[in-house]
Amino acid sequence: MCRLFGFRSVIESQVHHSLLHAENALMRQSERHPDGWGVGYYVAGAPHIIKSSEAAITDILFRRVSGIVSSETVIAHIRKATQGQLTILNTHPFQYGNWVFAHNGNIAEFGGRRETLKKRIAPRLQRFILGDTDSEVLFYLLLTHIAQRAELHRPGCDIDAVAEAARDTVDEITSITGPFYHQNDGPPHETYLTFLLTNGSTMLAHHGGKDLYYSTYKTLCSQRDLCPSFSQECEQKTQTGFVNHLIFSSEPLQGENIWLPMIPGQMVGVDWRMRLRLYPSQIPQHHQETESITENQNSSTHSLTHSSQRIAHT
Repeated sequence: MCRLFGFRSVIESQVHHSLLHAENALMRQSERHPDGWGVGYYVAGAPHIIKSSEAAITDILFRRVSGIVSSETVIAHIRKATQGQLTILNTHPFQYGNWVFAHNGNIAEFGGRRETLKKRIAPRLQRFILGDTDSEVLFYLLLTHIAQRAELHRPGCDIDAVAEAARDTVDEITSITGPFYHQNDGPPHETYLTFLLTNGSTMLAHHGGKDLYYSTYKTLCSQRDLCPSFSQECEQKTQTGFVNHLIFSSEPLQGENIWLPMIPGQMVGVDWRMRLRLYPSQIPQHHQETESITENQNSSTHSLTHSSQRIAHT
């Protein structure tokens, strides 16, 4: 299906390496995901979206955009279409106000369920759905649930409220479609709900069956002697619960970053202060797997300590 990249940092940074030059950069992945691309980034707190229905690997604009983007917050997406035509309106990321969203997945039998799902979206938001993808409907259903907890246009939206809204959105969709498929290489017609969401300050990722990895520190930062924001959290697990950067990718990218795999049902995010939040999967069959991954991260990949984790649901 599609590929995702998300970046949130305390300082403006260029992301051209991740988009263009890394071994698994999005441009290279677009050879297998040729149905369009989009990059969303923030300047002075305002989102800027540049999209194309062309394949990233053959699109000169993708190279130009990737080379100039420098921001504290970026979401990028390359598309392999499962729903909707190959048009700009169906290309990710999608935007409403300050909110930017990208989805890797599918809603099973969407054609027959589109109207049922749209009716669950707040009427004031329905009119902004311009394309015919399941992803855009998912986005506005998610915004509907966020709006029940917070003002959509307020900059400092609480990360826990966003996570609760995401959980409820997934539950609402799967109450109609059945559970999302938990295997990354499963049949393409099944439901998959892996996505990234940000309003420029808060960022949240949900693993909905399609692989997603995250990174908050590096083995060694090449800018450690030059960066004014360098701290111990840049090169090791956080002891404070705060991080200087959070990166998401559908595949681990070549370089210095330590990548940790998410599991189905898990959410990871940061709030406007760059406080890291890990929301464990609520899928029962993954309980033992969650514990195993946590132990492995603590012992060999330097995951967060339990003191820096906050459980959103008990």
